Amino acid sequence: MNQSLAPHGGASPAQAASSKAAIASITEFLAFKLGTEEYGIDILRVQEIRSYEEPTRFANTPAFIKGVINLRGVIVPIIDMRLKFNLGEANYDHLTVVIVLNIGKQVVGMVVDGVSDVITLTPDQLRPVPEFSSAIDSDHLMAIGAIEERMLILLDIEKLMTSAEMGLVAQAVQ
Repeated sequence: MNQSLAPHGGASPAQAASSKAAIASITEFLAFKLGTEEYGIDILRVQEIRSYEEPTRFANTPAFIKGVINLRGVIVPIIDMRLKFNLGEANYDHLTVVIVLNIGKQVVGMVVDGVSDVITLTPDQLRPVPEFSSAIDSDHLMAIGAIEERMLILLDIEKLMTSAEMGLVAQAVQ
């Protein structure tokens, strides 16, 4: 593993080891766009990719939770990642998709601006995440994938979706 992926900031040695192990075990990422940035998530968490449809809204939920859809009898919460990451209002068009994820025993959908491809990364293509104040908790960032001129922000989608602030699937993965 690339030793430049040292823990950043206040990560405990156990968190750093867990993060390194997660990165080492994942080689294929689904690349998607949010605004002008490209992100990547573990392809094995992806159940399917669907076109965006307006979900049924729930009262008293955070703005980033758009509502729920009925996916073949399964009620799926839909999270708008642009709103979650404070990237401004999303413009829902023909490129907008929902990535349906399996996180623990829960199915969750995340709205993104578009999906580009599946990328295989080697350890030498991974760079440490710089420390800075952002809308994304650094615990949810695994690394930066560098592919020629592209940079992919690699998210630990399981940690993100099971975080307390999401309040969606914490009980499902225990």
